[in-house]
Amino acid sequence: MPPTLILVRHAEALHNATRDWFIHDPVLSELGRQQCAELKDHMITKIPSEIEVDLIIVSPMIRTLETALLSFGPFIEQGVPIRAHAGWQETTAKPCDTGTPISQLEAQFPQVDFSGVDPVFPDKTSPAGAAYKFSKQAIMARGHSCLRELYNRPEKVIVVVSHSGFLKRGISGHYYFNADYRIFDFETEGEPETYLLKQWEATKKGGLGWSLEETVQVGDELPE
Repeated sequence: MPPTLILVRHAEALHNATRDWFIHDPVLSELGRQQCAELKDHMITKIPSEIEVDLIIVSPMIRTLETALLSFGPFIEQGVPIRAHAGWQETTAKPCDTGTPISQLEAQFPQVDFSGVDPVFPDKTSPAGAAYKFSKQAIMARGHSCLRELYNRPEKVIVVVSHSGFLKRGISGHYYFNADYRIFDFETEGEPETYLLKQWEATKKGGLGWSLEETVQVGDELPE
């Protein structure tokens, strides 16, 4: 059976607080750290008892790494593995959405397994980094690839800490406020052509109740 997915947007980072998209790979703001504390407390006390997190996947960008460690620290301390994955990074090539070399991240975040990160990371603009280009074709293909990979994993429950643009336009069609999350199951079993997600009723406004209920079509408003 395909796993249940808990899709999380990172908490507020400096570029969210300042609207300055030229900050390279920004850290969390003070409010963002507070949001992580709220998310951590919520996850510990509110997640249904039948959900037992088996794996945490995180975009290898500083704000998502910080969010994952601050919010899911208790799970990691209990032995849940945390692995970075370039496929879940944000969509654009702006400085705020461009990552830091893995060698630096490994030193800064030793709890995280970076061994499976695509060696081309953080390149998004050269021919080698074409899979991460800011285009509809690339983002839709990346979303499909990420979902196919999760669909075929053996774990029962997987947390993914990612970004609003990619989660909304490339994965689920839903809005995500900073540090909010949604829970999904795959709609079908067997190898499908399109990996459709069905959201849990309990997270229609986000698990913390912070997100918009409206939806968009996956792939809309992306550059051709």
